[in-house]
Amino acid sequence: MRVLAIDTALAACSAAVLDTAGGGIVASESLPMIRGQAEALMPLVARVMKASGIGFADLDRVAVTTGPGSFTGLRVGLAAARGLGLAAAIPVIGVSTLSAYAAPYLGVDDKTAVVVAIDARHAQVYLQAFGPSGATLVAPRLAPLSEATRAAAAARSRIVGSAAQAVADALSKSDPSPVTVDARPAPDIGWVAQIGAVVPEAAAPPKPQYLRAPDAQPQNAASLPRR
Repeated sequence: MRVLAIDTALAACSAAVLDTAGGGIVASESLPMIRGQAEALMPLVARVMKASGIGFADLDRVAVTTGPGSFTGLRVGLAAARGLGLAAAIPVIGVSTLSAYAAPYLGVDDKTAVVVAIDARHAQVYLQAFGPSGATLVAPRLAPLSEATRAAAAARSRIVGSAAQAVADALSKSDPSPVTVDARPAPDIGWVAQIGAVVPEAAAPPKPQYLRAPDAQPQNAASLPRR
């Protein structure tokens, strides 16, 4: 299975090529960025594909993060992945950013819970908690920081995601015992590729998982009456 993975959902612009029969990740690149993914993504994909030595016609799948994350970033990644999938006539697989954050930890120890918390601003997080064997303990949702703290306290879990340190700091006020904290700003693109290689196509459509309404709203009060 040869998979091109793309992630522009959070604070990075990343791509990787996975060849499951040829040694795993054969090329990858990740650029930290909050804005500018639209301009950076396709040149980055071209560099990664060239470094991999694999042509677009030889790919089996494109995997792309579906969120939650930045509204603009998600649209950039999904549009690019769909376009590449259409051009190469291959499936496009959606990968949740929450699952991608948890995967490295569940991959080495699926007996310990993992709480994923992604910064959603305004003292809120995108939250999902995984239990033994990757079972969902708390379904993906937009939640206050306090709910993520309670979820982490209940399971004495590993905490990962861009808001992981904030959750750990809040947890330490009531429970000073140490927990594993991984506050990287974006998931590992290699794991996006690995998830994209194994999930059933029908179970992972490339559709955005926003979990919240956009901050920008139409100004209905100022709209002109129709004639």
